[in-house]
Amino acid sequence: MGYSVYIEDVQAAAQRLNGVVKRTAVVSSEDLNRIAGREVLLKCENLQHVGAFKFRGASNAVILLGDDADNGVCTHSSGNHAQALALAAKQRGVSAYIVMPKTAPRVKVMGVKSHGAEITFCEPNLAARESTAAGIMERTGAALIHPYDNPDVIAGQGTASMELFEQGGSLDAVIAPIGGGGLMSGTCITTRALFPNTRIFGAEPEGADDAARSLEVGELLLQTGPDTICDGLLTSMGEHTWPIIRDHLEEIFTVSDEEVIEAMRLILKHLGMVVEPSGAASLAAVLGPEFKALENIDRVGVILSGGNVDPGLVEF
Repeated sequence: MGYSVYIEDVQAAAQRLNGVVKRTAVVSSEDLNRIAGREVLLKCENLQHVGAFKFRGASNAVILLGDDADNGVCTHSSGNHAQALALAAKQRGVSAYIVMPKTAPRVKVMGVKSHGAEITFCEPNLAARESTAAGIMERTGAALIHPYDNPDVIAGQGTASMELFEQGGSLDAVIAPIGGGGLMSGTCITTRALFPNTRIFGAEPEGADDAARSLEVGELLLQTGPDTICDGLLTSMGEHTWPIIRDHLEEIFTVSDEEVIEAMRLILKHLGMVVEPSGAASLAAVLGPEFKALENIDRVGVILSGGNVDPGLVEF
């Protein structure tokens, strides 16, 4: 089946992003391994520029725009892609116009502002985000860089798992969180091409489980009324991300907000790192009883997707 992104696109993105993005660490903890019942290798995208993997895809897309970026770039995002695009545009020397829901975490709003982007706030729903962005693009001539449903963004996100395999070696399984699916679909493309026998899983909050429900019935179901502390996982998958996820994922594990918070606590306790709720969802899934029951998985790669959390949001 044809997709909009292939391993060659991810490999080209890796070359393009060399020296632009951080090659983030892959770490492990004996204590976390003991709790999980297997070796867990954590890819620390919380340590990426702007504190999230999103800088990979945004940078790749901005670079590939060429002259089309001269009037600036625009996106709608709850935070991490917003920060990523703002920094990528700043590095390119073009304007960035960011639409953010008025409920976006303050730490992410301040991050966008710190890179000089123009922020327009809107109601916290997809229709408001898209219509507001459309108005800005009409006014400015800025190019849209979608937060996840863009082949160049997906290819950039796939470089995270490529590095994970380069640093951690062969893995029995890999797991990433799913919001719009940019990171997960990039992970699928990379994993299946480089290590065909590695099992691929997704993680999603119970209060925003559209991907799990979609995979179960085999058709794209849109997100409606999400209710979770994982603010980066509230969106529906798109026309580019859904087919890749549908065809490659073995299973999507859903986790409660309480399990996510516990995973955040464990990461802080055993690794000394602050990871945002969306970033901790994958580890929460690996530590859950359903994942623990899986057989023939001795080494699992877990992508910690981001680390931008408002101070005091969660009491550790």
